[in-house]
Amino acid sequence: EQHDLFVISDEVYEHIVFENARNSAHCYPALAERSFVISSFGKTFHVTGWKLGYCVAPPALSHEFRKVHQFVTFTSFTPAQYAVADMLNECSAEVHELGAFYRAKRDCFVSAMQGSRFNLLPSQGTYFVLADYSAISDESDLDFCQRLTREHGVAAIPLSVFYETPPQSRVIRFCFAKREQTLRDAAEKLKAL
Repeated sequence: EQHDLFVISDEVYEHIVFENARNSAHCYPALAERSFVISSFGKTFHVTGWKLGYCVAPPALSHEFRKVHQFVTFTSFTPAQYAVADMLNECSAEVHELGAFYRAKRDCFVSAMQGSRFNLLPSQGTYFVLADYSAISDESDLDFCQRLTREHGVAAIPLSVFYETPPQSRVIRFCFAKREQTLRDAAEKLKAL
C-alpha cells in the first residue's frame, strides 16, 4: 500500500506443502485487494502438459487481467477442461492429500541420498529438491547436469537456466515426482559420485 504495488503471486504448488501451513497472498485482506494469485490444475492433478491454470483476483484486477490474457492464450483443449471439472466435482478431497503424497516421495529420495556427497537443501513444498554438488565437481551446473544424464542416466535441472545472470553456486534441481524404486535407483547412481 505504501508504494502502490500490485502482487502477482505464483502459487502453482499451493497444495504441495509439507511441514508448514499453506500461505497465500489472499490470506491477508489488504494484500488480497492488490494481488493476482496464479495457480495450476496441471500441477494439482498431475497433468502438467495440459497447461491448465487459473488466476484469482478482485473484480477490478480480474477485468484488467482478462484484457492481457486474451492475447497470451489462444485456446485450451476442451476435453482437458471437462476432465478438470470432473476431478473438481468427484475427487476434490484428493487435493488435500497432495502434501502427504509428495512429502513421502521427498522423504524417500532424501533418505536414499544419505551418504552421498550432495548437500540436499530443505524442500518444504513442490516436487523438487535442490542439491549442492560443490563437493563433487567444479563444472558449471549445465555441464554437470549434462554429464549426469549422459554418463549416469540421472536427469537434473541446472538452476542457471532460470536466471539472466546466474548466481555463483553449484546447485541443481532433482525432481522427486517419480516411483519410489526410480528414486532409490537414481540415489544409488548419485551416491557413487
